[in-house]
Amino acid sequence: MKTLITAGFFAILAGPALAFQCPSDIAAIDAALETASLSEEQLARVNELRMTGETEHAAGNHQASVDALAEAKALLGI
Repeated sequence: MKTLITAGFFAILAGPALAFQCPSDIAAIDAALETASLSEEQLARVNELRMTGETEHAAGNHQASVDALAEAKALLGI
């Protein structure tokens, strides 16, 4: 029971923490795009993931935003 309560507590705290991560991830992606050497296909995918991340963040779906932005960052090598 104690473990369940602790897990619930951390789940509640994770949402707001992820909310603050999204804008910094978007800024990092934007900065990396200025000097990135990507194929047209990769560039399109990064831009798609960035927009998805921004849209999900605005909608309050922060885990989905973090996931999309993490994939974009991986493609950029950051």
